[in-house]
Amino acid sequence: MENSTSGYGDAANQTPGSSAVSDSATARSKNPWHYTPALPVSVSPYFRWPPDLRAIVRWMISGWFPVSERLIILLLAIVSALLLQPVIENTTEFSFHWIAHIYIRNLALMCLVAGSLHLYFYIWRRQGDDYRFDARPLARSSRIFTFNSQVHDNMFWTLASGVTIWTAYEVLMLWALSNGYAPALSFPGDLPWLVLLIFLLPMWETTHFFLIHRLIHNAPLYQRIHALHHRNTNVGPWSGLSMHPLEHTIYLSTVLIHFVIPSSPLLIIFHLSYFTLSAATTHTGYHGIVWRGKLVLPLGTFHHQLHHRYFTCNYGGLEAPWDQWTGSFHDGTAQSHQQFLARRRNEANT
Repeated sequence: MENSTSGYGDAANQTPGSSAVSDSATARSKNPWHYTPALPVSVSPYFRWPPDLRAIVRWMISGWFPVSERLIILLLAIVSALLLQPVIENTTEFSFHWIAHIYIRNLALMCLVAGSLHLYFYIWRRQGDDYRFDARPLARSSRIFTFNSQVHDNMFWTLASGVTIWTAYEVLMLWALSNGYAPALSFPGDLPWLVLLIFLLPMWETTHFFLIHRLIHNAPLYQRIHALHHRNTNVGPWSGLSMHPLEHTIYLSTVLIHFVIPSSPLLIIFHLSYFTLSAATTHTGYHGIVWRGKLVLPLGTFHHQLHHRYFTCNYGGLEAPWDQWTGSFHDGTAQSHQQFLARRRNEANT
């Protein structure tokens, strides 16, 4: 296991948008992370110049194969579309039966993914703290959280709000597809387009997430909406979709792009499943699942773990370098952290 030896400090208690983390705090904490992956954190090669076709193909394939969270979520979406989905002809009118069908399925999927990861990492402790970014325990008695418990708080907001709004968007899009209000792919002729859209979805996810994430980090929206998610400075699987209902509404509005981009029931299911279930997988707090000393399933991203600790960096993802383009990128190295602190000082003084 690779332990961090960088010298930058913990800003877990720093109020977002406030003054920079002090140099004395930096000096006090010599080893802020229990584990760090290979650094610096790298972004996709899609936008490098000159283009490197080999690097692009390698990045795209490695993001899916041989086993990845994306591939697992796609398989779950395929099973859902084939076995657990109302017939599209029955969705032309809203009815309790088919809406409840989708809600129960989505509830089961979230419990399966987030619940299984929580059991594996935090209840059964199958890996102990191996490959865990932050070894601090999840909060069990804190007034910050609903029910004074981080896990219970996260489960409540994920299941009561997140799954409900996820289902509402899916119901809306299926109804729009079946009534011709949203453009539909035609099969088998449009199968190549379906495959292409599935592969492009992570790039759209990064773009949409960055845009809405920067929006809700503005002070008024942060305090009213996004602060609920940022109760989690140290994250677990249930933390990913633990959001205010208005944030769920903004976050999952990603699927509305299919009022412009043609889709199918499978693509709608995968699109929403990717945005919801991957929130659980990327917030495990661990770099991934290890088997016989080898990382076999990468999960949590150190890139986003940095955001949860330091707040004002890494608003997007790694598929498109929005943070690099806008000056908010933190690659995990000590040098990058010093640049981050300098940016905070400058922002505080303006």
